[in-house]
Amino acid sequence: MMHSHMNHANFAALEIAVGIIAAVALCLYLSAMLISNRKYSKWKASRYFWWVLGIIFAASALSGPLAELSHDNFIAHMVGHLLLGMLAPLLIVFSRPMMLLMRTLPVQTAKRVSHLLNSRYVKFITNPTAAAILNIGGLYLLYMTDLFTLMHTSLWLYALVHLHVFLAGYLFTISIIYTDITTHRYSFIYRGIVLVLALGFHKVLSKLIYAHPPGSILKTEAETGAMLMYYGGDIIDLMLIIILCYQWYRSTAPKPGKARPI
Repeated sequence: MMHSHMNHANFAALEIAVGIIAAVALCLYLSAMLISNRKYSKWKASRYFWWVLGIIFAASALSGPLAELSHDNFIAHMVGHLLLGMLAPLLIVFSRPMMLLMRTLPVQTAKRVSHLLNSRYVKFITNPTAAAILNIGGLYLLYMTDLFTLMHTSLWLYALVHLHVFLAGYLFTISIIYTDITTHRYSFIYRGIVLVLALGFHKVLSKLIYAHPPGSILKTEAETGAMLMYYGGDIIDLMLIIILCYQWYRSTAPKPGKARPI
């Protein structure tokens, strides 16, 4: 069992803040859809569905029954980790938020955002290797050091760690699969290699957690949580592999009306 040293009132304040942010995110996306529809072709409603699911899954890791339970139960914490750092980013990527943003912004503002997306900094953090290090490396830092225990003593540290988990997961996802606006493209082979390596390191981490539980977690909880991380991560990673392979196939398949070269 985990023991939180933070006041539950502080957790309640964080849950309220997360709930407000989630509600604002849902409203902003819907508003952007309406604005975009007046300027361009109709934005697919299915993308709003992915956005809603992604926001709900991300928010549930920090607000509501699952978040409340995760303060004292490592298994619930690991469910939240999978939702916040893996599934929610994947769903949000399919909602194409950057493309919608660029369609909604005034021309001059869109140009400034485009300039930012083309900057060296963005190119660096969206490189699959850098994104994988931020994502998987951050998890090693969380579970293999005292950071896991420390974050349960500080509300700000707790919030920052979870923000990193979400953002790093999102960066890694957009670095592997290209469905939204992507200014810096890398080969399918390179992205595939990084994905397989990241999957391997994720598996190794789950085994380390199984053998050496962080903090004061009960061994039985650590074992179940580690297995959940191992197999639950496999399912989401399999989704990434399937999507990447499908995109690879689409890029190499003959276009309709064009014969294969002899």
